[in-house]
Amino acid sequence: MKKTEKESNVLPIAQARAEQKAKALAEEIKELKSQQKKVCEQAVRSILQALDCKDHYTFGHSLRVTHFTLKLGEEMGFDEETLYDLEMSALFHDIGKIAVPDAVLLKPARLDDEEFLQMKQHPSKSAEILEGFEPFEEVAKNAKHHHERYDGRGYPDGLKGEDIPLFSRMILIADTFDAMTSTRPYRKGLPYEVAFAELDEFAGSQFDPELVEKFIKALTKDRADQSDTFSLKIIAGEFKKDAA
Repeated sequence: MKKTEKESNVLPIAQARAEQKAKALAEEIKELKSQQKKVCEQAVRSILQALDCKDHYTFGHSLRVTHFTLKLGEEMGFDEETLYDLEMSALFHDIGKIAVPDAVLLKPARLDDEEFLQMKQHPSKSAEILEGFEPFEEVAKNAKHHHERYDGRGYPDGLKGEDIPLFSRMILIADTFDAMTSTRPYRKGLPYEVAFAELDEFAGSQFDPELVEKFIKALTKDRADQSDTFSLKIIAGEFKKDAA
């Protein structure tokens, strides 16, 4: 049966209305995501400010670890969205230290065995702080496992190899590197070459060996740019690469 002119016009009009509704819905979803992103970023800044009040060194350490981890991510070819997620996880990797007693966290000397056991609780505390907020669920997991070892002898869950989240494996290398190269009251920071050698020595046991290789390449390039500072996307400002 041949359609009338009126019937022929109905379908294009319906399609146009459906397309308009879909476009409006897409814009609404985009706006909601943008608002959520802003809320998350404000939460990050507020929580990190609390960490800064607790211990300025740990705050600075978190920023440097984030920079080093992002350099590794760039070396691995991560896109902007993945780098953003990586930055969020790295910034929060030590947030659980807020729960560590000041006598332990701020001790100007090496920790004894009992104090070290208290310090070892901070990855799980990081997860406890973050996991109740749905947008931070992956961040909580990455923070919780950043002290797992590639050989399975880490903590808190003894995960091994690629069972450890990728971001956690990356953060561990950057975290260890900053700890080695930072000057503390009880010891002087190591030169990059010595720290690289240490990472290489424990590649395959403590660290993912492929990531260690890429990290050394990334940090060698980063040092070659001869800049003493770095910047991040989520936290505004210029920060020093050297902790001393």
